[in-house]
Amino acid sequence: MKLLIPVKRVIDYNVKVRVKSDGTGVETSNVKMSMNPFDEIAVEEAVRLKEAGKAEEVIAVSLGVAQCQETIRTALAMGADRGIHVASDAHLEPLAVAKLLRALVERESPELVILGKQAIDDDSNQTGQMLAALLDWPQATFASELELGDGTAKVVREIDGGLETIDVNLPAIVTTDLRLNEPRYASLPNIMKAKKKPIDELTPDELGIDITPRLETLKVEEPAKRESGVMVETVAELVDKLKNEARVI
Repeated sequence: MKLLIPVKRVIDYNVKVRVKSDGTGVETSNVKMSMNPFDEIAVEEAVRLKEAGKAEEVIAVSLGVAQCQETIRTALAMGADRGIHVASDAHLEPLAVAKLLRALVERESPELVILGKQAIDDDSNQTGQMLAALLDWPQATFASELELGDGTAKVVREIDGGLETIDVNLPAIVTTDLRLNEPRYASLPNIMKAKKKPIDELTPDELGIDITPRLETLKVEEPAKRESGVMVETVAELVDKLKNEARVI
């Protein structure tokens, strides 16, 4: 079984995001970047499936600028076998990403695509669902448990009401939630080995995909700062403020 794992390069989750002075976006110059945390979980799950003998090859895919190869190398150091980089300096919207991934799926013919449920930069939570629709494949989103069977996958999903267990036929799309696993740290020997693993270079034009943006960002602003709280002496005073000042009751 072949597994395809898309990984996205995003601003590191420990970094405080700053909006550009002209309001056109967020500042990425001289900012630490890393693999999207949900994609790390996807890579870890794929490597575990390979270690358990359920998969033969794990392919890490990243779309975007040249530095995305660093993200692919991280996935290779975690245990992926090879990488594919679709190079583009353009802003890639979820639909364009899904179309590029569809082209790669048709090229590589994996039995399972595992990707993070969302990226922490745009929080769109759309790519996995769009990819499933474009491929007409079954999908299992927000997975907290994944078990592969004979031509099927058993997935425990996190939903608003608790947990839901479903079976989907392969090939399928699975998106990962936080509680699926805890990603490993890449060891130094594996980091060195990752430098020798192959990364194929492609472009959207070679895949025949139009990535022209369909959305326009008018302005990006920081959220309003929260006002400091006040201390109240009695419950009656608290109720009065909630009712007459906050107007929430």
